[in-house]
Amino acid sequence: MSGAVRRTQSGAPWEEAFGYARAVELPNGLVLVSGCTSVVNGVIAEGGPYEQTKNAFNVALAALAELGLGADDVVRTRMYLTHARDVDEVGRAHKELFDTVRPAASMLIISGFVDPSLVVEVEVEAFRPQAGEAQ
Repeated sequence: MSGAVRRTQSGAPWEEAFGYARAVELPNGLVLVSGCTSVVNGVIAEGGPYEQTKNAFNVALAALAELGLGADDVVRTRMYLTHARDVDEVGRAHKELFDTVRPAASMLIISGFVDPSLVVEVEVEAFRPQAGEAQ
């Protein structure tokens, strides 16, 4: 690998408090987006699992956009849910955003988040082919 690691921030309060970046791009073209929730401007966006999932993925996609990437560049997603009953709604939101992309995906049921009103958190990995590489 050659080149520099690039990092972006979204302004989320936990980034500064806990010392992490929203997204990190490695010199080999791999882009890792930290866990994203439906917190927008410091407030949890209204709605159920479907809406929270769409909002969370939009936070992740905004981080990719800062690096010049989009949904078509996503190669892996992870969805963390607090309730198995929300699987279909979270899956529906994922399908709407990534149906034509078909990234590798995982959906995991966990015990909870830092704020109990959150029901889903997502992670995204994307890839930027290097000059001369096929996609």
